[in-house]
Amino acid sequence: MIKKLIKRFIYAAFLLYGYNLISVEFNMMVPINLYNLGLVMFLGPFGLISLILFKYLIL
Repeated sequence: MIKKLIKRFIYAAFLLYGYNLISVEFNMMVPINLYNLGLVMFLGPFGLISLILFKYLIL
């Protein structure tokens, strides 16, 4: 159980970091913090998409 959570946490961190590496040129970065990592950890790539849409359509 703990091992699975650690794997998902690492996957979420790499997913956010990879997105930020690509989006830095377009000034569309999503901050890497515990809230965002938790959302991406539990929802996966759909969590990242929801963060991006929330940041640029609502904020």
